[in-house]
Amino acid sequence: MFDLSLEVLRVVEDAAVASARTMGMGDPEIADRAAVEAMRSCLDTTPIEGTIVIGEGERDQAPMLFIGEKVGAHKDHPDALRVDIAVDPLEGTNLCFTGGAGAITVLAASEEGGLLHAPDCYMEKIVVGPAAKGAVDLEAPVKHNLKAIARRLQRGVDDLVVVVLDRPRHQQLIADIRDAGSRIRLISDGDLSAGIAAAVAGTGVHAVMGSGGAPEGVLTAAALRCLNGEIQGRLVVRDSAQRERMQAMGIHDTGKIYMTQELAPGRHIIFAASGVTDGNLLQGVRFTGDGVHTQSIVMTSYPPPRVRFIDTVHLENRPDVKVRFR
Repeated sequence: MFDLSLEVLRVVEDAAVASARTMGMGDPEIADRAAVEAMRSCLDTTPIEGTIVIGEGERDQAPMLFIGEKVGAHKDHPDALRVDIAVDPLEGTNLCFTGGAGAITVLAASEEGGLLHAPDCYMEKIVVGPAAKGAVDLEAPVKHNLKAIARRLQRGVDDLVVVVLDRPRHQQLIADIRDAGSRIRLISDGDLSAGIAAAVAGTGVHAVMGSGGAPEGVLTAAALRCLNGEIQGRLVVRDSAQRERMQAMGIHDTGKIYMTQELAPGRHIIFAASGVTDGNLLQGVRFTGDGVHTQSIVMTSYPPPRVRFIDTVHLENRPDVKVRFR
């Protein structure tokens, strides 16, 4: 698969700009729709035949970017480059419509079969960066994992910051982390961006724990394949109907703990995200008189692996437009 990273960058940038125009308007549906429509429109200009394997949901619930949808400028071409695509057009929809911090647009791509077709359910997760890779165990007590992370980072347990979604289901987890002596950053949404931050030095995030969306777990795994971090995840089965749906998707061992390589097994992985609102990792979209400013991260796993932080100015189409140095 030739390098599509700049094509993927365009997709997440367009989605970020479109959704940022709805920021603070108080309507989550408008924000999400703007991101989805911009992402789909841009995807249809890329030289691929893409299949959405993680998207906005099943076809009946999602008018576009639904699971199984074909996208790309080369749909139905016999010699098209076939790519599996996972998207979260607007991670942190609530953050965007309230003007909160940390909303991002996300896309991961790989060759066919390179991303787990995760059902729309919860997933127990633990995410760490490269230094703590191989030191944690999803089934181990919280205190044990925090000690292992601290040991690898050569610091005290009380120096660690663990990100946890602020949900009632995490009451015991939060108590265990506090009992171990670590600090907690509770977030209302956005465990995907938190997972990426855990694998990037200097963000102040050392681990992510708790349950969140399984699709976001696959996207996080794609990013961590590029960043040399680690995620372990186990699907949470809510009821017998959900179990049957998982089995229909080919998932028979619902108690299996998935490792990073199993969630995103592709040999050629591309991951891109753009900031919509300011967060730990990326600045949000900024509108100025001369254009629109976006900040993104674009990563590839194939040799040589690359991680790019990209500031883009989308210039206004005016004869007097100018580009400013920082």
